[in-house]
Amino acid sequence: MSIDLNTLKQGVEEKITFVKRCGLTLVEVKEGSVTCEMPAEGNENHIGSMYAGALFTLAEIPGGALWMLHFDVTRCYPTLKSFTIDFLKPAKGNIRFSLGLSKKKVQQLSDTCMEKGKVEFVLQGELTSEEGLVVARTRGTYQLRKY
Repeated sequence: MSIDLNTLKQGVEEKITFVKRCGLTLVEVKEGSVTCEMPAEGNENHIGSMYAGALFTLAEIPGGALWMLHFDVTRCYPTLKSFTIDFLKPAKGNIRFSLGLSKKKVQQLSDTCMEKGKVEFVLQGELTSEEGLVVARTRGTYQLRKY
């Protein structure tokens, strides 16, 4: 890890005011992956499940956390090109989302970005309830760009 855990946690939880208001937290960092959680309280919709915008935020932020964790933030930055969510069940209670990148994939992306100026990649994940129920699946197309 090229960044200490406290700096990563602060970047994920506090850098974007909207995210901070939602109460999103970085709950785990291990072997190239990050897990974030969104609390149900304050993020409910009109029927008592989690608001779709809160679920999107929870699923989008870990992509930035992976960038901070794996890449040289002085040489490149990520952008989100497209993002889809398939909502499968009402999201009740606190919801978690994890993403990861292998060392090999990070190196490939870094090398291509430095050589060509940018590179696209896809991150897919599942939003899960406290009971482990998959409530939604996501697919984000990201682009890593050289400064």
